[in-house]
Amino acid sequence: MGLAERIYQYSSSKKKVSNEAIDELKKRIADSIFTAYVARNSPPIKISKKVLLPSKGPYNSSIYFSKEKASAEVAAFINGSMTRYMDYNDTYLSKEAIHPSDNIAPILAVADSVGAGGSDALKAIFLSYQVACAFADASSVRDRGWDHVVYISASSAAGLAQLLSLDEAKFSNAISLSLNNNVSMRQTRVGALSMWKACTVGDAARNSVFGTLLAKGGLTGPSPIFEGEMGFFKQVSGNLTPNLLKERPQLTMIKAYPVEYHAMSAVQAALSLRNRIKGRIDSISIETFGVAYEIIVKGPEKLRPKNKETADHSLPYIIAYALLYGEPTPNSYGSRYLNDRNILALINRTRVTTSKKFDKMYPKYTPARISVSAGGKTISEEVDVQKGHAEDPFTWEELKGKGMRCMHDERIVNEIIKVCRTFDHSDVSDIFEVMQNVDIKR
Repeated sequence: MGLAERIYQYSSSKKKVSNEAIDELKKRIADSIFTAYVARNSPPIKISKKVLLPSKGPYNSSIYFSKEKASAEVAAFINGSMTRYMDYNDTYLSKEAIHPSDNIAPILAVADSVGAGGSDALKAIFLSYQVACAFADASSVRDRGWDHVVYISASSAAGLAQLLSLDEAKFSNAISLSLNNNVSMRQTRVGALSMWKACTVGDAARNSVFGTLLAKGGLTGPSPIFEGEMGFFKQVSGNLTPNLLKERPQLTMIKAYPVEYHAMSAVQAALSLRNRIKGRIDSISIETFGVAYEIIVKGPEKLRPKNKETADHSLPYIIAYALLYGEPTPNSYGSRYLNDRNILALINRTRVTTSKKFDKMYPKYTPARISVSAGGKTISEEVDVQKGHAEDPFTWEELKGKGMRCMHDERIVNEIIKVCRTFDHSDVSDIFEVMQNVDIKR
């Protein structure tokens, strides 16, 4: 039995999901909507709407925060890119670092297009989380030059196939058609980053919707997609045996700040130090782990980020901002700050090193130690377990606080939380109705 068939067998045999996992998935649906709202008017979303709308097909869904409809695959692309743009949605760290909530937009799009209930969408989202995180546990495609969204192609296809109740053959073809032509290169996240950093997973979602709907119609795909002579194992991931039995949603982490996740502990440490600093900052020392250095430190672009996409992946920039201006927000990456002389001067006085101790703690933890010298004194702060970690998860009330920081409208935030908390007793259309009533001109 191939891996695609094993995923099908798991999906058809899984009867009971823990209440904890379901509650955490509901939080992540709400969280993904909050983060998408911040990006609703961002440049890539404006471009995508201008180029791709109007759109219509046999399966149609709503564009987030809009009364516009589009074919399900176009809605998945726009909504998925909107969710991802601010780098503010959830994270799972293992051999590969991924954002499992990237699966939510395509599943909601197709669920909306077929009039599905929230309980069915939750089951599909659960399966997609299981597949994405199990793959991340099994192999790092980043180390092989590929981008992590290849795992989202497989996981979202699995969730969509379950949502549409496809039989084993069509289920396997959905994964095959979604994955075969969507192996994304890691160049997306190397050097000076572009708008595609956010949109690449929207494209993965779009392809998964497209491939799954074709599989539903009877189109077959390359098989076996994983084990074949030129299949995924040989060309992309190496041999892997994902463990689908371990529940993953409660192990994924909601972001407290809109920064690349490996910077989260460092930001928390910097904010703790900020009010204790007396006088001009003479130097900053950041101690981190190797993976963080590779992703958010290495390269001259990280010392002089020219756009939002590079800045939220620059640890020196993020820490300089946090020490000078406080908690990073979605507004921390505009030209005002990218050209801020004080930030640039602090970056020049920043030194980043890696620690063998911290390397051993990763990926269970993302530790950081910040030391700031000012006024003849040096003060330090180390954070190993940051807010949002599985050992310090967001409560619903804390998630509401994040929603308020994103949307600044308590009525709408409460409505989103209410419909998400009761999602298993609602229709998927209910969540789109709430989003349609948001004042998008705010």
